[in-house]
Amino acid sequence: MQKMINAFFKLLEFLVVACLVAMVIMVFGNVVLRYGFNSGISISDEMSRYCFIWLTYIGAMVAMREKGHLGVDTLVRRLPLGGKKLCFLLSEAMMLGCNVLFFWGTWKMHDLQVTNISVVVGISMIWIYGIGYVTAFVMGIMNLHKLFQLLTGQLAEADLVLVVDSEDKVVLAEIEPELRGRA
Repeated sequence: MQKMINAFFKLLEFLVVACLVAMVIMVFGNVVLRYGFNSGISISDEMSRYCFIWLTYIGAMVAMREKGHLGVDTLVRRLPLGGKKLCFLLSEAMMLGCNVLFFWGTWKMHDLQVTNISVVVGISMIWIYGIGYVTAFVMGIMNLHKLFQLLTGQLAEADLVLVVDSEDKVVLAEIEPELRGRA
């Protein structure tokens, strides 16, 4: 099961890169065509916007798995174990609530988006905004999994802090002993 989950998130990472590459090619190509040849490809503007929307949603799922979202942990780190568990429970429950609202909102807008056709590409906008279903579902499953782990006692105290230190701190901690040795 873990291999399937890892493969799914590798696919998501690939899609983020593919969207970013597609955006760069479309926007740069259009700039070259407009300034160099006084023409352009009208579809590239719209498709680059759609790639950006997908990149944002897919990137949010990947970032949630890697604990890459921004957060402030000054208070939580100072709390005793019970306080950390309570904050973790409240945080995951609120995120789950947001994902439920996000899914429900996408559902409520579904009929409108199905009939709303993009101007240039001519596709139903549900192909663009339907990613909300996937994002809300995947992130909601992650929230439920974390809540299950908390309630069954599978989380260590370090896992209760949802913020990961920045890479700068990690790198500094690794090279600091070496710098002291030189002094």
